[in-house]
Amino acid sequence: MYLFDLPQPFIIFFLFVLGCCFGSFLNVCIHRFPHRERLLDQLRSLNSHRSGCPRCAASIQWRDNIPLIGWLMLLGRCRNCKRPISKRYPLVELLTGVLFVTVYWAEIPSGRFSPVSASGIFSPDGPQTITNLWSEEVWMHVRYALHMMMICGLIVATFIDFELRIIPDGCTVPVTVVALVTAFVFGQVYIVPVWFQDLSVARILRPELPAWAQNLFFYWDAVPFASEHPHWHGLLTSVAGAIAGGGVVWLVRVIGYWVLRQEAMGFGDVTLMAMVGSVIGWQPVLTVFFIAPMIAVFAAIVAWLTKRDREIPYGPWLSLATLLLLLTWSGLWPVAKRIFDMGPLVFLIGAFMTVALVLCLQLVQIVKRALGILPLPADVSVSEIWSSADHLFYYNSERPDDQTGQWSRPQWPGSRSGQGLSAGHHWRRGSRD
Repeated sequence: MYLFDLPQPFIIFFLFVLGCCFGSFLNVCIHRFPHRERLLDQLRSLNSHRSGCPRCAASIQWRDNIPLIGWLMLLGRCRNCKRPISKRYPLVELLTGVLFVTVYWAEIPSGRFSPVSASGIFSPDGPQTITNLWSEEVWMHVRYALHMMMICGLIVATFIDFELRIIPDGCTVPVTVVALVTAFVFGQVYIVPVWFQDLSVARILRPELPAWAQNLFFYWDAVPFASEHPHWHGLLTSVAGAIAGGGVVWLVRVIGYWVLRQEAMGFGDVTLMAMVGSVIGWQPVLTVFFIAPMIAVFAAIVAWLTKRDREIPYGPWLSLATLLLLLTWSGLWPVAKRIFDMGPLVFLIGAFMTVALVLCLQLVQIVKRALGILPLPADVSVSEIWSSADHLFYYNSERPDDQTGQWSRPQWPGSRSGQGLSAGHHWRRGSRD
């Protein structure tokens, strides 16, 4: 199949090293994105200055920036001040390297004569039906690169969401834009076509429905359209995925706030699912949306039993569900495909599930009132409540060190260095006491 059938061990080693290098870059994104609010500022921060130790501000030497090896050579401590370096840095690098290899192994068939059907994300109506655009080795590797870009964005979003409960636009919006452009230019990076259905379902159900509902069961085969207009079909698939992924989370967000009077899902989850949908399409992204709660419920139980925390970040479980979909496509998709084979009936099922969601949330509110847990007043939002965390954040921002608003007095430098305040104090005071 491939023009250059390189040895498998070489490919695995190369992808692992490449993934670790990308993981080092992702660590920079995880560290800098939360400190900027606007998207452009987040992207500019990546090229603003060299990385340094947050305690002593010493620049990191090039040999210490070698993925995995640099952290191990330093024994997990800063070369200058000996402050411990977070284990998150080698973890992200190792995770990214492993995923580069794992996803390649799942998506790209190995061997010169391996057919496209040997791919782990093969679909009978997939991109291989287009024969007059790109060769198989080109569009399969482009699709793999696009999937890895999405996974890199998911890694950044996951670690930031776990720590700060936010998902910056810098890890989702750029990938969405690249996915839309790539889908139009190559036209063969989708997994399944923008529309498919089993004609037998329409033939069986249509006579049993009222006259007004029979017109809803139209039939359209998107495969000829994809072959004749591959670029427009690729763009349509990506746009439909972004709308479906972001729209379903937005709908749950609106319904949750309307019924529970509190934010059920953050806007970062909306952009996250829009990014995933723009890469994998609207049918797979809806499958991801229904897999994620099954994973998140276990995380919620663990969080409640260990920390008594009633709220968990949802972005990491959306990310994990997306990864599981790609790695278990051959076993998971045939089950989900039976739903989408129903064609227009899928939208009726979606409307029914939306109504069921509203009723379930209303039932939750009734149970909470019965237990004496009163909802927030209608004129008070969650953002207006001043929590203890808000107070600590305000206090620390107003008093970055113990001499704020006072005359400078001599003090042992080690007391500020231990709190990471030495560089800021010298910058404001211009002193070296």
